[in-house]
Amino acid sequence: MSAVRLLVLGAVIGRGTAHGYQVRKDLESWRIDLWGSIGQGSIYHALRRLEAEGQLDEVEDDSPSAGPSRTLYRATEAGRRTFRDLLEHTLASEESTPEQTVAAIGLLPELTRDRAIELLEGRLAAFRSRRERMVREHEQNPDEEWAHHVEAISYWNRAATAEIEWTAALIASLRAGAYTLRGEHAEEPPDHPLAAARPRP
Repeated sequence: MSAVRLLVLGAVIGRGTAHGYQVRKDLESWRIDLWGSIGQGSIYHALRRLEAEGQLDEVEDDSPSAGPSRTLYRATEAGRRTFRDLLEHTLASEESTPEQTVAAIGLLPELTRDRAIELLEGRLAAFRSRRERMVREHEQNPDEEWAHHVEAISYWNRAATAEIEWTAALIASLRAGAYTLRGEHAEEPPDHPLAAARPRP
């Protein structure tokens, strides 16, 4: 699964309807230039591909415009299911690439708080299990003919540790009430204990 597929569906769903230029500007505002390798061509290609697959529909653009007509897209029911499945799988899986993970983090508000925590707890457990299994197998079966492979094990172990620490910290933040997720009001009453300290996405 490429990050662009998740991002494009998320951008269209977030707007209700959107044309390619709006999707591109939205992704640029999310600073994908800093963490992704998603070019303008990839965005328009993804829109056409998603339409061909029945994930997006073309709709008439009846808004007044002096410029050239643009193709306007809206997610189908299948597209909404695909988006939800991609988002949940990306957050829960320890096999997601950094680019896919960052894309999913940006779309976290599309999930309820309970569901986001549930998925991240699954990710945390998977990383812990995989790290423990790798370390255990390495200790039980050292390969003396390729001794320097210990550096590869060390690299992966440190990367997994960082993932575990980050995921655990995000879960703790969500449990403490950080961010505004699906079904929650954007603003809390002034006397809400977390209102002043709560960061906003």
